[in-house]
Amino acid sequence: MADDPQRNFRSAYYEKVGFRGVEEKKSLEILLKDNPLDLEKLSTFSQRFPLPSMYRIHVWKVLLGILPPHSDSHSLVGGYRREQYQDIVEALEVMRYINPSTPATHVYLRMFQLESQVLPRCSETLPPDDENEDFLAIGRAMEEIVDDPVDCYWLIKCFINQFHTKFGDSLPHLPKSLEHYLSQEDPRLLNHLRSIGALPQLPYSLWFKRCFAGCLPESSLQRVWDKVISGSCKILVFVGLEILLSYKIMLMGNTRPEGVVKFLCDIPQENTDGIVTKAIDLWQKYCGNPNHAV
Repeated sequence: MADDPQRNFRSAYYEKVGFRGVEEKKSLEILLKDNPLDLEKLSTFSQRFPLPSMYRIHVWKVLLGILPPHSDSHSLVGGYRREQYQDIVEALEVMRYINPSTPATHVYLRMFQLESQVLPRCSETLPPDDENEDFLAIGRAMEEIVDDPVDCYWLIKCFINQFHTKFGDSLPHLPKSLEHYLSQEDPRLLNHLRSIGALPQLPYSLWFKRCFAGCLPESSLQRVWDKVISGSCKILVFVGLEILLSYKIMLMGNTRPEGVVKFLCDIPQENTDGIVTKAIDLWQKYCGNPNHAV
């Protein structure tokens, strides 16, 4: 089929004036009319483009398996999810694990533990360990993105389960991957971080286990999570890489590893959208752009 010159002109115009997302939104709306939904095409779209905010939560729920591909079942399944949520909350209240003053993220943690059959005895409840802190950090971030507590719990649960199932074996290798790409982009910065002993101390748990929850503001974080949920943990490497490149001058001027780590654990929040955009560019540069027809 010949290209539609009017459409090409319109796409170029939208991109020139900053409205490239208009065409992307139309493409996504076409995909969302499929019944059943094509998960591969939705994943490819999410890899290639930022999800429009009005559709983001719905697409996440489909890709994470919270909602089935058959659109006509969404209302029914959504009702089941809500009932299951309420049953779990009521069970935890009866067992006195939670009460009306329990923070929502701690409620989600107890729910997750109960469903995973790792709920500690009431008499043995201790302060959260590292794994639980990772859950709580992702939970706090998701709470800022999602308004409905039922959706919030299911998204946290399925995001964490999918992440560990798909990428658990890859996580230990991400720091080495970061070193490799940093050697390609800025070997001088890599040598500096190595020489002052900062390289092994970079906040890998914050970056890779928490997927930047607690590091990036939610407006930037959700664009990273679009890529993770649709099938790429490698994007996390490039966000970390771009943070290092963006703050190169500050890092090069620091000769103490603890100073580097302290700064990277609490980076300035005003430039994070630009960092994520550059990180996605680097990710596409090294890993390629999914070319499945959308």
